[in-house]
Parts: sequence; C-alpha cells; structure tokens
Amino acid sequence: MTCPACGQEMIRQNFGVNVDVCESGCKGLWFDRGELRMLDEHDEGLGAALEAALRSPRRNDGTRAPLTCPACGIPMHTHKYARNQAINVDECYKCGGLFLDAGELREIRDNYMSDADVKAYADQLIAAVPGYEAATKDLEAQRQRTENVHRLTRFMTVNYWRKKFV
Repeated sequence: MTCPACGQEMIRQNFGVNVDVCESGCKGLWFDRGELRMLDEHDEGLGAALEAALRSPRRNDGTRAPLTCPACGIPMHTHKYARNQAINVDECYKCGGLFLDAGELREIRDNYMSDADVKAYADQLIAAVPGYEAATKDLEAQRQRTENVHRLTRFMTVNYWRKKFV
C-alpha cells in the first residue's frame, strides 16, 4: 500500500492489530475500518512497532489538501477524532479506513476522552448554543400541550366509542 501523505510504500506491522506504517517516509499510520478503536486507549496494543510509532513527533497541523484513499483511490475527508477533538483524522467514507499522521496516535492516546468526558464535552457545547435552554423549555411545553390535546380528543375516535358499546 502506498502512503497517502508522502507516496512511500507502507509496511504491515503488528500492534496487536495489523496496521500499515510508513516507516521509510512520514511515519503515518493506516487503519482499516474499526482498527483504530482497538488501539486508541493507553492499555491497548503491544509490541516494538507500536512503541516506535508512539515515539514519532506530530507532523500535521491540519492545513494540507485532502488525501486520496490508498485502498479506494477516492478523496478522503478530514475531521476531528471523536475521542480527541484536537486531532484531525483523514477518513475514507467508502472503505472506512483512517490515516493518522506521525504522532497523532500518541496524542489520541494521551488525551483520550472517556464516555463521561465525551458526554460532559457535548453538554458543554450544547449549553453554549445561544437560546438552547429557552428552546428546550419551549419544546417541553409544546410536548405537554400536544399530550393534553390528545387526551381531550381521544373520545372523538371510532375506536373509543367502539370499546364503549361492544
């Protein structure tokens, strides 16, 4: 497989999960669908190849042009990693592969957000949206009104009267 960032040939390494590594070039990592989730926490993965990948300094600031998927040949999409909002990952929406630049796996692992952290972060983002609290109260009031109207008008259905007289 050819590295999408620098064009060098990638080598398959075993981190406890087989990962393609750009050893002779930019030190980037290619993960097939679902593989990164098996290595994004500190206690996951093993071996000298993983340790070497974790020592590489970060090389991408998120300003380069979109990469081309080395598996599918289509443009990849850059977005924030779900468990670490400071890291840009390049994802192929067709095959689900992810490319991490050198040092990004270490930063993901060092700043991994637990489920509670993700919920707190999402709550913080939602609370910062102007008018969110007022809209939530309005939505609850509207739900309550709808429920009351439903209770008051249920006798207007055929099924209501059928149950009364059958």
